[in-house]
Amino acid sequence: MRGFAHVYKRDHINTDEIIPARYLTSDQESELAKYAMEDIDAEFVKKVKPGDFIIAGDDFGCGSSREHAVWALRGAGVQAVIASNFARIYYRNSLNNGFLAIESKNIDKKINDGDELKIDLEKGIIQNLTQKKEYSFIPLPEFALEMIEKGGLLNLITN
Repeated sequence: MRGFAHVYKRDHINTDEIIPARYLTSDQESELAKYAMEDIDAEFVKKVKPGDFIIAGDDFGCGSSREHAVWALRGAGVQAVIASNFARIYYRNSLNNGFLAIESKNIDKKINDGDELKIDLEKGIIQNLTQKKEYSFIPLPEFALEMIEKGGLLNLITN
């Protein structure tokens, strides 16, 4: 996996900031994507490219349990969110929807906006190609990788 970082050096980015409640009139990722991260970064959807990563601090995805937060980011082309840690329900919603949520302590303090990253899921390595540095993360368990590969829990259990 390879892409560019969009870094938000703050903790507690909540689901209403990821996709504001005023846009929850659709469950279509392409529609939700238009408003992803709008209340934090009004230019996000203009900057993000398919395959990019969001980098954040502690407790990413706290707040309400809306799956729309995952759908909006994936619809915008985000390949994964890499954060120090996640709100548990957001983390589980990510996996259940086949979307990567990677935990790496203090990652928001190590990566700069625009850095090019390469992720090795099996080895648990984040390579910062811009800075020529490596950071580790706890690799996802095999069942989680299988869920992501299949596109989510529903696809895993029905196919």
